[in-house]
Amino acid sequence: MHSQTKIRVLVVDDSVVIRKILTDTLSADPGIEVVSTAQNGKIGLAKISQCQPDVITLDVEMPVMNGLEALAEIRKTYQKLPVIMFSTLTESGAAATLDALALGASDYATKPSNTGSPLAAIEAVRCELVPKIKALCPGVAPRVIRPPTPRIVVSRPRSRSRIEIVAIGTSTGGPNALAELFPSFPKDFPVPIVTVQHMPPIFTRLLADRLAGHSQIPVEEGRDGGALSAAHAWIAPGNYHMKVKRSTLHPHIELDQSPPEHSCRPAVDVLFRSVAESYGPAALAVVMTGMGSDGVLGAQRIREAGGEVLIQDEASSVVWGMPGLTYAAGHADAVYPLQNLGPEITRRVLQSRASQSMSEQRPYVLPETNAR
Repeated sequence: MHSQTKIRVLVVDDSVVIRKILTDTLSADPGIEVVSTAQNGKIGLAKISQCQPDVITLDVEMPVMNGLEALAEIRKTYQKLPVIMFSTLTESGAAATLDALALGASDYATKPSNTGSPLAAIEAVRCELVPKIKALCPGVAPRVIRPPTPRIVVSRPRSRSRIEIVAIGTSTGGPNALAELFPSFPKDFPVPIVTVQHMPPIFTRLLADRLAGHSQIPVEEGRDGGALSAAHAWIAPGNYHMKVKRSTLHPHIELDQSPPEHSCRPAVDVLFRSVAESYGPAALAVVMTGMGSDGVLGAQRIREAGGEVLIQDEASSVVWGMPGLTYAAGHADAVYPLQNLGPEITRRVLQSRASQSMSEQRPYVLPETNAR
């Protein structure tokens, strides 16, 4: 990174209109400078050494050299240079974006619709892309809370309730992190897993499909009324909040389109609150890589209800916003590198259930049966 105060951005996109929108909107932010633009990946590659950007925005579909081809070349020489893919909200755009993330893209943003007004397009870029650029360049832009990474368990009295559900929240860097996490769960994993990954519609369904293809347990997009079952994982669908309900002996998923929280729908806090209300001390929550503070208040609710919260460490996170702020607020029980999270989740679940085998058939009910 450079010592200057402005983040240097290289915009690579074949659309003259999009290049202008991005240049004007990003340049309007006092912390960002667009140092150059390019109309295809080949020209963009040549400009990296010339203008030395701190971050690149890279269109997916371009002539001569598309975004995926350019990204593969960029990663051969610049392994750590943040790259944000810019793609359409279409099936092909979503698939290409997930391919790009697997190839090493840092994050993605969705292109404004061609049918929208220019002002709406500018606002969309300002709200979505600008925060992502700043989150990926903490050495240049002013950073919010940056607590030290703890390596030990934060001591706290722990209830002896057995774990009945695992709830996961993640954002920036999440698709790749989940792709490493989910295959570690055994096929007989004894509880359901519910996950919020900040993503738009289409993206979440394709993400679930991809995770399912490499995991021992089924993974699918959550559906309203869907029953929760052990050894099964659900991803909250884009543009819907996902909650769990346990008012009967048959826990299930509920979806709604209530207002976004932290500008997100789905939001981690919404899921975590519902898990805390329905499962109390029988919940294990995990906050993984991501920008912003979604999940912090939800983690607080989980712990207040007697559950546990694990977070991903800074070194293995693309952005240590959500987990870092959860730690800074004092709502984490323990911190683990990504490679250790899956085994640790499994260990805690199995250990808690072994110690509570006598209550195998007794579901947790709030609050009168919350015996310690």
